[in-house]
Amino acid sequence: MNRYFAESELVINSDGSIFHLHLLPEQLADKVILVGDPGRVDLVATHFDSKECEISNREFHTITGTYQGKRLTVLSTGIGCDNIDIVMNELDALANIDFATRTEKSEHRTLTLVRIGTCGGLQPETPTGTYIASVKSIGFDGLLNFYAGRDEASDLELEAAFKKFVGWDLKMGNPYVATANPALIDRVACDDMVRGITVACGGFFGPQGRQLRLPLTDPNLNEKIERFEYNGLKINNFEMESSALAGLATLMGHEAATCCMVIANRRAKKMETNYKGDIDGLITRVLDRI
Repeated sequence: MNRYFAESELVINSDGSIFHLHLLPEQLADKVILVGDPGRVDLVATHFDSKECEISNREFHTITGTYQGKRLTVLSTGIGCDNIDIVMNELDALANIDFATRTEKSEHRTLTLVRIGTCGGLQPETPTGTYIASVKSIGFDGLLNFYAGRDEASDLELEAAFKKFVGWDLKMGNPYVATANPALIDRVACDDMVRGITVACGGFFGPQGRQLRLPLTDPNLNEKIERFEYNGLKINNFEMESSALAGLATLMGHEAATCCMVIANRRAKKMETNYKGDIDGLITRVLDRI
């Protein structure tokens, strides 16, 4: 018998939509673009040939439509891995749970998800404007640690090497290493994005080594992160969602990858705040290749 999901676990609104996203199962396309900023949903959708539906609730703004014959959903997640936990679980429920019977479907539906985001570059070769594809993501957020199968979905050798190299303090939680779908990375990154390791942080300030009035647990952590290298891959950037996306997608049987544009270079201490027009180049690449 297929598993049954109680009302308190699978929360469905009175109109039949999923609790946070307010989406109906039939409104979700197989190909999904995730963005952080709700306003960026409209930017992506300006490229659509047609628009099927548009739904907004809280920070979650969704448009489903078509682009060059492909049916696509673009959805904003807001900031942080905690929001990715909501989005990924609700998207997977829309795809793989029968809302009428509250039971798991017998046939698995695989979603293809690409996150288009912004990030901070950590290497001299990642100045502002660089497009980075996250092959591996080190999660400082700890989200995947709450799910069974965490070790099977993680690169444990890279995790151990990283913790040893930086002298990781377990008071900051145990990091995990998620892997993007290799075929999807090859298709989306092609030869015009820098590939490497991304650190997904649980915050914008202290977890990314920014110090305003509060001192840091390890003020030298960023310097050690910048020097770390594993099997030819460097840690290229900081952002706040890629590890949860890649890790949950692996556990759920979906294909996921993250591509970001550098808007700050932490080594050069440079920041570009007027980036909204420039990110359109990354958007069109992902739309063409997803």
